[in-house]
Amino acid sequence: MKKLKFTAALIAASALTFAAESKSEITHRIDEAAKVFTEINNTPEKGIPQDILEKAQCIGIIPGLKRAGFIVGGKYGKGVLVCRTNSGWSAPSTVIVEGGSVGFQIGAGETDLVFAVMNQRGMDKLMEDKFTVGGDASAMAGPVGRTAAAQTDAMMHAQILSWSRARGAFAGISLDGSTLRPDKDDNGVMYGDGGAHQRDVLTGKVAAPAAAAPLYSALRKYTPAAKAASR
Repeated sequence: MKKLKFTAALIAASALTFAAESKSEITHRIDEAAKVFTEINNTPEKGIPQDILEKAQCIGIIPGLKRAGFIVGGKYGKGVLVCRTNSGWSAPSTVIVEGGSVGFQIGAGETDLVFAVMNQRGMDKLMEDKFTVGGDASAMAGPVGRTAAAQTDAMMHAQILSWSRARGAFAGISLDGSTLRPDKDDNGVMYGDGGAHQRDVLTGKVAAPAAAAPLYSALRKYTPAAKAASR
């Protein structure tokens, strides 16, 4: 009984975490995402391979996941997602990652999650209201180091590659079974009702907020011009 009550309390706390936030809270998350991306890539030998960043069509960053959210079927991560457009990176969209077995794979404590969407088919899935990683889009744990050239051909053709960082360790992690969806409430707070749809945000139809400048600075530093998107 105590265990059930504790689990219920964790679920309730998680639900509160994912209520619509203020613009200042959303801005803070964008700043944290920029810091996570910078810190991970400051050490090339232990970061995301350069050839992955060259091919990535979208990048998602979920900073500071908490143990309280690591419940099967529960919500456990909120962060930002950007995609390549003809004029550069899109405005950031707030996204939620939930469900699946990721919580148990990551383990206890505070964890950062980063994922790269590698081709147009993966980008198309992001435009949906909700999709399942590994079911609707193929996914694999991402490689770590300066280059992914030595990795398997299957890995290089995955639609989504993902990594986690916990207790100073950075490694590839599978997101299979988890779901990804836009946070329409937070996007509405940031962009107004007319710009709340994720497709508008990620395809460059919505102007990027000035508050996202630190994120774009990090992206420009560590992600070179995109290679042609493959299908």
